[in-house]
Amino acid sequence: MNRWLLFALLVSTCAAANARELRVCADPNNLPFSNEKREGFENAIVELLARDLDAKVEYVWWAQRRGALRNTLNAGRCDVVPGIASSMEMLATTRPYYRGTYMFVARRDSPWSRVATFDDPRLQKATIGVQLVGDDGANTPPAHSLARRGMVGNVRGFTVYGDYARPDPQAAIVDAVADRRVDIAVVWGPTAG
Repeated sequence: MNRWLLFALLVSTCAAANARELRVCADPNNLPFSNEKREGFENAIVELLARDLDAKVEYVWWAQRRGALRNTLNAGRCDVVPGIASSMEMLATTRPYYRGTYMFVARRDSPWSRVATFDDPRLQKATIGVQLVGDDGANTPPAHSLARRGMVGNVRGFTVYGDYARPDPQAAIVDAVADRRVDIAVVWGPTAG
């Protein structure tokens, strides 16, 4: 074999072996976290990580719904899933890079804007928007807190996943506060922001 051809083959093989790819499973429509346009804060974190690893990012887009991990990470389709709760026992997670909580969301010009706890007596008379997961008892902490306080009749549910046909699927609960369909809402912090 020609030694130049052998050299070229060796260089191209080494280059291919050194090329890194970071395969990321993320939701294509889940702002403020991630989207296909790479506008979410998790997209930005992935880009920083890839730069540090000298890797090219390849996304596997999959809606963050039940079964997403089974169909992505556990199926070997990606190396990392940004934004997984650190309490996920089935996964090895990094140290948390942010902590979130639920926020009360109310119109600034409403009396509900001063509600700060679930024990505020004004909530007994309020129509309260709450993000709900499903009917299997795996609902959000605010749904459980309101139920324990006997306010189930006050609750208007909004799916935590939102209307996936919209570019901002989770915005419906905040929109309901803005257009006065609910007096106040309890919303996951990043979504509320």
